[in-house]
Amino acid sequence: MPISSASDGRSVTFLLRQPRQTQGFREALRLTPSGVSPFETTVDEGEDSFDKFMAEELAVPNQPLSLTMLWIPPGRFWMGSPPTEPERDDSEGPMHLLQMQGFFMSQTPITQAQWRQVVRSNERSGERWGRELYTKPSRFQGENSGLFPGEANTDNRPVEQVSWLDAMEFCSRLSQRIGRTYTLPSEAQWEYACRAGTTTPFHFGDMISPELANYVGNHAYADGPTGTYRKQTTPVGLFPANAWGLQDMHGNVWEWCLDEWHESYEGAPSDGQAWVDVAEGEKSKESVKTRLLRGGSWGGDPGRCRSAYRGRSRPDDANDDVGFRVVSLTQGPSLNS
Repeated sequence: MPISSASDGRSVTFLLRQPRQTQGFREALRLTPSGVSPFETTVDEGEDSFDKFMAEELAVPNQPLSLTMLWIPPGRFWMGSPPTEPERDDSEGPMHLLQMQGFFMSQTPITQAQWRQVVRSNERSGERWGRELYTKPSRFQGENSGLFPGEANTDNRPVEQVSWLDAMEFCSRLSQRIGRTYTLPSEAQWEYACRAGTTTPFHFGDMISPELANYVGNHAYADGPTGTYRKQTTPVGLFPANAWGLQDMHGNVWEWCLDEWHESYEGAPSDGQAWVDVAEGEKSKESVKTRLLRGGSWGGDPGRCRSAYRGRSRPDDANDDVGFRVVSLTQGPSLNS
């Protein structure tokens, strides 16, 4: 049954599925002359409401872009990988048990269209934009991409060539305009959400194939299969979702996390917060505080797509295989300092 929206004009489309609990919400991003407007909200009930909503949305032309956030339930999990996992790196240990709070995470990486809707918006009274952002930073658009069957344009591909600093600015603008806290996930939140209760190298099992993710498909993981190397990004949501409905957690683009790089999990937070050191020199022997990347990419080997694999890059680096997704919290960003 629909529930009326809040007095400030904002509302949320809640998505209910089995088990019958709030699975997430969808924010509609409308680009108006003054920017992204507040959105209207309805609440749908029933296990078929999500599919019904999507069918109605796709059937109507010129609908506003939406950002679907899925509920990641609280729980415990072992972060890292066991010594027996193929292609394991020492930085993935020691395995440690974490108690996670629930949070919302975007179903897919932020797309090129979603990026433009937020970045094109003009600063309003009471808002404060920070660094300048390009509206079309991605390499894989226009003449630089080969469209896949059924793909009219690259709007639904992940935005890339955005730095950690760019991603944080996007989160800041979105938070100010919507009135809800958005940020990058902590590394623990990312791995917990990716695994969705699994303990295997990938959320779909022990092996990976190009039918399940976008990576350098002519390379094999362990004794697994090989296949197509697409050599570019693919539209988000093209591959199977994990048990919590998240898509593109393996491959396509690396995803920025809040954390600074540490050589191992010795001394890591036990509550899922981002691991960020305040004082210079505390983090590691590095002279630059690099940030965490997770998930692998279209241009990486399959072993780097594993749930536990940890990448890193400078916060001002922007590469054509790096994007991000967002989380929404009930309070402020989870930072351990």
